[in-house]
Amino acid sequence: MDIIVENLTKKFGTQRAVDNVSFKVKTGEVLGFLGPNGAGKTTAMRAITTFLTPNEGTIKIGNISIYDHPDEIKKHIGYLPENNPLYQDMPVIDYLKFTAELYGIEKSKIREKILEMVDLCGLEGEKHKKIGELSKGYQQRVGLAQALIHDPEVLILDEPTAGLDPNQIVEIRKLIKKIGKEKTVILSSHILAEVEATCDRIMIINKGKIVADGTSEELRKHTQGKEILKITIEDGDVNEIFKALQKIDSIEVVDFIDKNLNSFEIQSKPEMSSKKAIFKMCVEKAWTLTELTPFETKLEDIFRKLTMN
Repeated sequence: MDIIVENLTKKFGTQRAVDNVSFKVKTGEVLGFLGPNGAGKTTAMRAITTFLTPNEGTIKIGNISIYDHPDEIKKHIGYLPENNPLYQDMPVIDYLKFTAELYGIEKSKIREKILEMVDLCGLEGEKHKKIGELSKGYQQRVGLAQALIHDPEVLILDEPTAGLDPNQIVEIRKLIKKIGKEKTVILSSHILAEVEATCDRIMIINKGKIVADGTSEELRKHTQGKEILKITIEDGDVNEIFKALQKIDSIEVVDFIDKNLNSFEIQSKPEMSSKKAIFKMCVEKAWTLTELTPFETKLEDIFRKLTMN
């Protein structure tokens, strides 16, 4: 099921936690909701799950409006809040049975569903333990199991790897990617590596507004704007190479990185590439081009640029 959000606004007093936000998430897509703490990620997710009522705007899950049929929407959504609300004294099996009953799963199918979740979320060795005896990583797996046990079409995950160690983070990421092939998933995080490793698309939110939306590669291209290259040319005189590079029509700026190594930083003109022209120049002058490397804009730089103000 698609998630369609149009002109969503949620206020707390005079503060607009979410400010006129619109986006769509398609079936089978994992959307990373990225932003600093307090940006509005959790508020938007709570509105989608019907835990909060927006002040303005519309939200539809498939063709179902959150205003018209909130109870129907809950049947189609699995939700893992940031603070995983587990009953610490309950064994895993009992907790999943309790959750299945809350979701209204037929009694004859509950046992089958529990075993399916135990297998999917890797809980076989932990299923008879009390939840309070599990590591944080396995508690997150139990949280995912409860969110998935009614086989929802939509999965909303708020900071799903918060507090986990590196090994646990990798395991949870793999699980989310596996689940995301069949469901519509929104995953919120303020960890850059998290969304890049797990999500098909990244949406950056800051102060309640969407400031960027696209794949990590699209965001890099959009933010970078101009091609920047590092090149190293052997055999030629450094000053002669410098002058030859300046004559290439597509090159806007030439700068030295290391004169002793004949290394330069090249900035191309907007919407132009200088790679072929540099290669052709070296062939014509019998120079050896030993390095031609694009400077890649890091997701960290994009995030900082878009959320600093």
